[in-house]
Amino acid sequence: MPSSTVQSVADVRDLFDRIAPQYDRLNDWLSLGLHRVWKGMAVGWAQPPQGGTVLDLCCGSGDLALQLARAVGPSGRIVGVDVSEQLLAIARRRSQRAGDRAQRGQLDWICADALHLPFAENSFDAATVGYGLRNLTDIPQALRELRRVLVPGARAAILDFQRLDFTSSHWMAEFQQLYLDAVVVPAAASLGLQQEYEYIQQSLANFPTAAEQGQLAIAAGFEMPQFYDLAGGLMGILVLAKPAV
Repeated sequence: MPSSTVQSVADVRDLFDRIAPQYDRLNDWLSLGLHRVWKGMAVGWAQPPQGGTVLDLCCGSGDLALQLARAVGPSGRIVGVDVSEQLLAIARRRSQRAGDRAQRGQLDWICADALHLPFAENSFDAATVGYGLRNLTDIPQALRELRRVLVPGARAAILDFQRLDFTSSHWMAEFQQLYLDAVVVPAAASLGLQQEYEYIQQSLANFPTAAEQGQLAIAAGFEMPQFYDLAGGLMGILVLAKPAV
């Protein structure tokens, strides 16, 4: 079962520091804006409580964190964590520009390693991870850390690409390959980021399948993992719950 996708935390940081200036632009182009819809679905499945403290792990440029901040309301708090300072700088600027501050919770941005979170046990009432689990060097350890910092009974929603099996999902797997080769990489290449976005193919090849993610989550101490397919199985959301006792 694959459990890691990249060589080091430094590799991940350097990669996302390089793509940070074009990150939002490419996400919008390549998903036709649908990534924000999928992130909204992840927020709903995470069930962030009004007034709660919520973690957005691998927060990137802040899309999910901003949606979470509106969900928890003005008495809540969102903590966005990422290893890339360049992406966090964009997230900070976006949150300062956001026009609904009176309606949303406080936003804090922290540069940290997802494998060694700088928080006490039982710190968060819910959590999300958007397109981040696939990029971590030790997925089992990341899931253990996520469970550790959640309060008992809290939920986490993890959105990412899905690794498709040519045997069981032949046509969709072929479409995914074509999309990466003919759309994603050329679009990135037009912005000077061909090598960085070719990495998606490598990360997908090593990413656990939906069933394997569920097994890893159970081994990390979560209960009753549920996986929801999106975009015909090209994307998916893994929903986890920390045992209530």
